[in-house]
Amino acid sequence: MNISTASPYPLLANALSQADSATVVAPIQVNQLNVRYREVQALQEVTVSIPPARLVGIIGPNGAGKSTLLKALLDLTPVSSGTVRWGDRPLVDQLDRVAYVPQRSQIDWTYPATVWDVVLMGRTRKTGWFQRFSATSRQLAAAALERVGMTQFRDRPIGQLSGGQQQRVFLARALAQEADVFCFDEPFVGVDQKTQAVLFEIFHELTHAGKTVVVVNHDLGESIKHFDHLIVLNTELVAAGPRKHVLTPETIERAYGGHVMFFNQAA
Repeated sequence: MNISTASPYPLLANALSQADSATVVAPIQVNQLNVRYREVQALQEVTVSIPPARLVGIIGPNGAGKSTLLKALLDLTPVSSGTVRWGDRPLVDQLDRVAYVPQRSQIDWTYPATVWDVVLMGRTRKTGWFQRFSATSRQLAAAALERVGMTQFRDRPIGQLSGGQQQRVFLARALAQEADVFCFDEPFVGVDQKTQAVLFEIFHELTHAGKTVVVVNHDLGESIKHFDHLIVLNTELVAAGPRKHVLTPETIERAYGGHVMFFNQAA
């Protein structure tokens, strides 16, 4: 099932198509961003533009600062200096329009919540904490859960699911947020091929609806061909731009130092 107005869930399609067009068409501008953890320089003078309505991959070797950049964009890690703006305002002032899915390893899977509870949590920025969820919120959550193929697990404790199933549930939560920017940190780690295909399918649907999708990805294999735009890091910015222009042997050598186990120059 696609997220389209022809789907059985037009409410979800409408929610994903509604946006502040003046901002959505603007790139996210990162300017001279520095992040330091005690004596370790995690990011150094990173200046990059994240284009709107594109599937953007952040790649680089281990310790390159990929997740740090994503967290810095969302004010989830302290920034030493630099700015992040979206349109004419700091991105941090617009986080109600951003959906974020962290690495699975950073989530407490023992928390006593059902699949339905987790997806509904995506509505709290619209409804406020400790408020009753409206009929519209419940319908959006149900549509998002159906879109990722997890309706039958609605009442299952989240900790009892497989890695791929858990990732689908958190994708559903993100969809229910009615966001304009979607950020995912290593979403393909520990998931099956079918779930990976579902994730990419929905990512492309989101970009076709005018949404920006930013994904931290460690894999230089087959999955890399799905990205429209790449940001290559190794503490500093190595390269950024359309995938076909960026994904070159020279860029990979600069970023990884020639220690890549597998590299597929996908068309």
